[in-house]
Amino acid sequence: MAALEAAGIAPARPEAEWLLADVLGVGRFDIYLALDRELSPAKADAYERAVARRTAGEPLQQIVGWESFCGLRIRVTPDVLVPRPETESLVEWALARLPRGPRRVVDVGTGSGCIAAAIAHARPDVSVLAAELSPAAARVARENIAALGFAARVRVVVADVLTAVAPDGVDVVVANPPYLPDAMLPALPREIRNWEPRGAVLAGADGLRVLARIVADAARVLVRDGSLLVETAGDAQVDAVAAMFERAGYAEVAIRADLTGTRRFVAGRRGV
Repeated sequence: MAALEAAGIAPARPEAEWLLADVLGVGRFDIYLALDRELSPAKADAYERAVARRTAGEPLQQIVGWESFCGLRIRVTPDVLVPRPETESLVEWALARLPRGPRRVVDVGTGSGCIAAAIAHARPDVSVLAAELSPAAARVARENIAALGFAARVRVVVADVLTAVAPDGVDVVVANPPYLPDAMLPALPREIRNWEPRGAVLAGADGLRVLARIVADAARVLVRDGSLLVETAGDAQVDAVAAMFERAGYAEVAIRADLTGTRRFVAGRRGV
């Protein structure tokens, strides 16, 4: 734990516990049931290597290989963005706007497939098309969808934004796209700057390059009164995206905050 603290990782204790639990192949709190056990030389060496990776800045989720999202274990690799807790609020809002009965959802920029999987888990009557530009990320998404047992209802395709989606058949489009301006890269935490895929984080000079395309094209694929929901960087960007929705003709445009109180999500309905 001292090595993690010295590297500026806080809080260090939970991360040290997760790393040890992964080495031992047990749950985090199960390690306290084995405090009187001495680590074998192989386990001790594996733990030291894991700590060294973390102190170098590699995300904890990439080291242990997974992250929890909406109660599901999502496999994580360097090819995908680590699922964030705040994005769970986007899933909750999308589910609240999804009518009952058989429906169709498109998850744009699915990455690890966490949003698509969470929606499929919550709604057994829904089919999801998960679109991802990166073939490497799409492979991870397919593996997650298959491991969770949703392959019959979630299809992962390699596609740019909504280009693979036919018109007028989708009830909800949901997206957590890249939204940070390119100039922000040097200021990002090293876990993001050095270890997560830049294509999943950065989106041009103003961070709106991908969001603008989604907003412009989603109305083409949505049914009448279908919903578009997106995640943004918050702050001034969320207002810019809401204005973008309004200019594109969406009705009932609304903004919602994430778990920290940051105004981050925008939703709207397709008009006539």
